[in-house]
Amino acid sequence: MDILLVMCAGVLLGARWFPQKLYRFNANLQLLCTVILIFSMGVSLGARPQFFEELSTLGVQSLFFCLLPIAGSVALVYPLTQRFLAAKQSIGEEDGHGSSGDC
Repeated sequence: MDILLVMCAGVLLGARWFPQKLYRFNANLQLLCTVILIFSMGVSLGARPQFFEELSTLGVQSLFFCLLPIAGSVALVYPLTQRFLAAKQSIGEEDGHGSSGDC
């Protein structure tokens, strides 16, 4: 819950009061923090005594944690895309702006 509050505060700060001239600095700071986070995760994984024995299990779990959200996203986005794109095309055809590609 704390993470969500901090993230929401950052979004509010960035959308309302963050100066435009500091966006490049902010992007570089985010990249640096991401690199430090990935490095520290690698160090904590490498420090585990049975890391290599657990690696195959971690790989299978990671595969499932990757494939399940992808499948869920496709299962949700594909029908919605079909529905809303079909509705948009039918509105365009009614207005005389068919999808022939002519401008």
